[in-house]
Amino acid sequence: MNNLNNWKACQKPEPTELSGRLVLLTHYNFKEHSEALWDALGGEALNELIRFFPNDIYQNSTDFGYWLKEADESQKYHTMVISSVNTKEVLGMASYMGCSPENGSVEIGAVAHGPKMARSSLATEAHYLLARHIFDELGYRRYEWKLNNENQTSHKAAIRLGFTYEGVFRQHMVAKGQNRDTAWYSMLDSEWPLNKASFEAWLDQDNFDSSGEQIKSLQQIKSALTG
Repeated sequence: MNNLNNWKACQKPEPTELSGRLVLLTHYNFKEHSEALWDALGGEALNELIRFFPNDIYQNSTDFGYWLKEADESQKYHTMVISSVNTKEVLGMASYMGCSPENGSVEIGAVAHGPKMARSSLATEAHYLLARHIFDELGYRRYEWKLNNENQTSHKAAIRLGFTYEGVFRQHMVAKGQNRDTAWYSMLDSEWPLNKASFEAWLDQDNFDSSGEQIKSLQQIKSALTG
C-alpha cells in the first residue's frame, strides 16, 4: 500500500465479542473476570507464566485484576478474555495495545494462555479471531507482536502464527531490575489474506483426526497454499 493519499484513520478497538467455533472473546470486566482469570492462569503460579511481562509480582486476584482494570481505563490495553464456547470457562487473555489508529497499527500483547488452552486449537482460533477483527473489521495496516527477546516460547508462537521477525530493540527497557531487549514481529494487511486462509484451513474440522490431533500443521498448510 504505497499511495495513502486517501488513507483514513482506523477505529480503535472497542468492547465487542469475537465468536468462533471453540472460543469466545469478550472485553475484560473487573467484577466479572478478575477472579476467574486469576484461577484460569494458575493463581499465584501465573507469576511464572507471565515472568517475561514487565510487571510486578501479584499476590491475589484483586491486585492482578486491578492491573488490568487500570491499564484498560488508561487505554494502554484493550484486554480480551478468552472463554470456551462449550464450557463457558475462562481460559486466558490477550490485549490490543500500542494502538495507533492514525497509522493503522496495533499490537497484540499481554498474551497469557492458561493450561486448558495452551498449545491447543483453542489458542490458535483465539489468535485468528483477534487478527481477523483487526484486519477485516477495523481495517488496520500493521499488526505487531513484541516480546522479551529471551522468551523462546513467544518467538515460536509469533512465527507459527504468521508474524515476520523485524529485529531486536537492544536495552529497550528496565524490567524487574533487569535489562530487557525487545524483539519485534509484525503482520501486514498484504500478508493477512494468506495467513487468514491458512488459519481457516488449519481450524477446519477435517484437519483433525478422531483423537483430535492435527493432520497438517499450520506451516504445512501455508506452504501448500503458496506452492
